[in-house]
Amino acid sequence: MNQPFSWDLFGRMPVLGIMRSIAPAPSIELATLFHEAGFGTLEITMNSPEATKIISMLSQSMNGKLNIGAGTVCNMKDLDEAIGAGAQFIVTPILNQEVIERCVAMGIPIFPGAYTPSEIYAAWSLGASMVKVFPATQLGPGYIKEVLAPLHQVALMPTGGINLENFTSFLAAGAKAVAIGSSLFPPALIAAAEWLSIKKLFASYAQKYRQWSAN
Repeated sequence: MNQPFSWDLFGRMPVLGIMRSIAPAPSIELATLFHEAGFGTLEITMNSPEATKIISMLSQSMNGKLNIGAGTVCNMKDLDEAIGAGAQFIVTPILNQEVIERCVAMGIPIFPGAYTPSEIYAAWSLGASMVKVFPATQLGPGYIKEVLAPLHQVALMPTGGINLENFTSFLAAGAKAVAIGSSLFPPALIAAAEWLSIKKLFASYAQKYRQWSAN
């Protein structure tokens, strides 16, 4: 049985890390450093090589210290494989009603991707735990603030183009969380096994969030 998702872990630092196309070998080291820096939620994209192996491996090795979930879930086949591997939450890049409804029925947090206000509201109405606003690169924090003016009840998680310089701006605009991929897990540093540099990068994100949240 899959570990239950911890909203407490997620809420302590609402920065969801996205690991995409990272080999199984460095994944445990990365997850451990991620946890030690104070983060609580890690997504493995299903279009990564050996994604289900990594999800299963991290679910067992982290043993509840991190929420381990599956991203880039586009259809029911992806969902079944992710849940079978031990995913504690699901993230999609699109709005797939069947996937959302299955997750809601199973009690598994689901963060579906949406872009327009109509898509965002549709995802929320289907029972999304939080709506992933994707891609957020060109939208900026102002878009989040504007969408939340009429849709204040919706929890938003901008994704795409989020980095160390701008992530707290999205939170200040009203986002409940942000999701960050290559800016948090730089492929070049991972390929070179620059663990100290990665540890410092994680610490920079954590420090900036703590400073922002304390204000």
